[in-house]
Amino acid sequence: MPSFFKSEAAKQDILALYDKKLAELGIAYEELTVSTPFGDTHILVTGDPANPPLVLLHGSNGCAPIALETYPKLSSQYRVYAVDVLAQPNKSDGIRPSMKDDTYGQWVNAILEELELNEVTLAGFSFGGLVILKTLIHNESRIKEAFLAAPVYIVNGNPFKALWNIFIPMRRYMKTKKQEYVERVIDVLFTERDNFALPFLSQVFLYFDMDFSPLPIISKREAQGIETPITLFAAKDDILFPGEKMIKRARKLLPSLREAILFEESKHVQNRVDNARVETYILGER
Repeated sequence: MPSFFKSEAAKQDILALYDKKLAELGIAYEELTVSTPFGDTHILVTGDPANPPLVLLHGSNGCAPIALETYPKLSSQYRVYAVDVLAQPNKSDGIRPSMKDDTYGQWVNAILEELELNEVTLAGFSFGGLVILKTLIHNESRIKEAFLAAPVYIVNGNPFKALWNIFIPMRRYMKTKKQEYVERVIDVLFTERDNFALPFLSQVFLYFDMDFSPLPIISKREAQGIETPITLFAAKDDILFPGEKMIKRARKLLPSLREAILFEESKHVQNRVDNARVETYILGER
């Protein structure tokens, strides 16, 4: 299987940050490695085994510990399977699935089959949302409901704004190694200061082969074929996937959309208050 880390030393440095973040969570967890046709998938599992299953999917350039930190209360009512998404800076190995077809959906369903999980709740942020929608398109028979926070695959923002505010500073950092450029990217994407994001993304931008492929959006045919109940959370100040635009299109296309919530004071990476609101919906406590 290919490695997307640019060297073994870079891999060890990034995974050391992964392990540090996981240790800081202070939670009881198990580690699983699931073999799939697309590569070995690393999963962190937490919560009572008697609880119903929830599969948690992190965003681009992320890892499972970040997802567990974002939604720490889910394990109180669920058996949480926090998946390291393939071809991201984490502990999964494998190919980089195409965003143009349902390969990501095939991969998730292979995991569910291997683990013999049914009546699964899916929850994902950003790129994790694309993975969830691809899963529903491919085969939603094992899925009970889905929660999407600022997901990829429903709308895209202004490409020139993204180029100027994100990709140009990222490229400048890769050329100069000046952290001020990473901080610019973080300021545009993150609602609140994140002390882990700066060291982690500083390593990832330099030493990991990121995917810069154009982000697709779901078609009308695909969307209308989904029957799983979906709850959508969108952020008003999201430069990548503008919240109001997202909700408008989702309401037009997704017949199974149960509810759409606009976070008025969040950028793409939402603040702690809004992350807690996502939890209350998933836990049925709102």
